[in-house]
Amino acid sequence: MVFLTTKLVERVSLFVSFGGLVTSLVTFFLPLWKTMNSDLNEMENWYEGLWHLCIFTEEVGLHCKAYESTLALPADKLASRALMFVSVATGLLGVLAAFFGLEGVLDGAGGGRRRRRLKRGLLIAGGVLFWVSGLTTLAPVSLVAYFTVVEFWDESIPDVVPRWEFGEAMFSGWIAGLLLVVGGSFLFVAVCMGDYEARQARDLAFCKDAPRTRHYLKTEVL
Repeated sequence: MVFLTTKLVERVSLFVSFGGLVTSLVTFFLPLWKTMNSDLNEMENWYEGLWHLCIFTEEVGLHCKAYESTLALPADKLASRALMFVSVATGLLGVLAAFFGLEGVLDGAGGGRRRRRLKRGLLIAGGVLFWVSGLTTLAPVSLVAYFTVVEFWDESIPDVVPRWEFGEAMFSGWIAGLLLVVGGSFLFVAVCMGDYEARQARDLAFCKDAPRTRHYLKTEVL
């Protein structure tokens, strides 16, 4: 396609990855990972996140309280915090690496093959970092979802006890992880497109610089 250029693919991948990073950062701090409604009091809703436990009532509104002790948290919540930290950190590094590797950014700061090789390495590093960020976003969300499902169908818990269910933040976390993985994959596509265009340019230059030979038709006079 004419409009599907290397520069366009690079910028689209960076835009998609940045959107995934922002969504992942918002998901990290949202107290909506799990939600619970009590049948005894339908006007009372509970919400749980990685950092806060909240309750919503019509009289008071939303009231949140931070967890008192980090060491007292369950193992899945501690692992989710660590993984989300890694996700945000690698996502930020990926944005920086991909931005400076874009075609047209700092192109006048030195030229030649070395600069192109450096930009190519930055794009590859950005794609790898976006993949790591996406996977470390999908992992904690899926881990919390797994334990939520296990507890929901636990037959040892009486039926009258309210059960935790999926909150909105879990779905935004899955979307964020997919956006980061897709954005990183598009960066690799942009690198392959750039390599193909560079190879075509070298072949064209070689054809232009190749010496031309003239062929004459030998004739004999009888």
